[in-house]
Amino acid sequence: MASVGIVLLAYLIGSISFAVIVSRAFALPDPRSYGSGNPGATNVLRSGRKAAAILTLVGDLLKGVLAVWLARYLGAPFGVGEAVVPLAALTVFLGHLYPVFFRFRGGKGVATAAGVLFALDIPVGLTTLAVWGALFGMTRLSSLSALAAAIAAPFAAWYFLGWGPASAVVCLMTALLVWRHRSNIRKLLGGVEEKVV
Repeated sequence: MASVGIVLLAYLIGSISFAVIVSRAFALPDPRSYGSGNPGATNVLRSGRKAAAILTLVGDLLKGVLAVWLARYLGAPFGVGEAVVPLAALTVFLGHLYPVFFRFRGGKGVATAAGVLFALDIPVGLTTLAVWGALFGMTRLSSLSALAAAIAAPFAAWYFLGWGPASAVVCLMTALLVWRHRSNIRKLLGGVEEKVV
C-alpha cells in the first residue's frame, strides 16, 4: 500500500505545472496560449521574462528530483523496496506530461526528465546534460538539443547503471519525449524550427 501511495504522490508532484503557476505569478499569458503552446521553460522564455523561464526550469527539474528522492529515502521506513524508485521516476514524468491539475495538458518533459536522471544517478544526468549543452551551444535549437540528450540518456543509463528497471524507465521516457516533440521534429526537418536567442 505504501508503494502505491509513493507512486501516486510522484504523479501528483509531476502534475504541478510550474510554467502555468509562474506565468500567473508574473501576470504573463498562459504559456499554453502562445508560441508552441507548450507549458515549459522554453515557451515561457518567449514571453520575454527570463526570470519566469528560469523559475519554470528549476521547478520542473526539482520535481523530478523530489519524486525520486522521496521514493528512495522515505519509502524505506515503510518497507518499500528500491523497486518503487523507477516507478516513481516514471510517474512524476507522466504527471508532467499529463497533469491532473491542468486537464491533462502538460509539457514535453525535458526539465523533469533531467531531474529524474540526476536523481537516479548523477553521472547519467551529467552525461545527458553534456550532450544537451554541446548541441545547444552549436545550434541554439532547444528541441534538437533535447532530442539528442533524450536519445543519449538510455545509453548513459545502461553504461552507468547496467540493464534493469531504472534503465528501462529511461528508455520509456525517451520514447515519450521523442513522441511529444513530433511537431518539433517536423519543423526541424523543414528547416523552420525557431532558435533560442
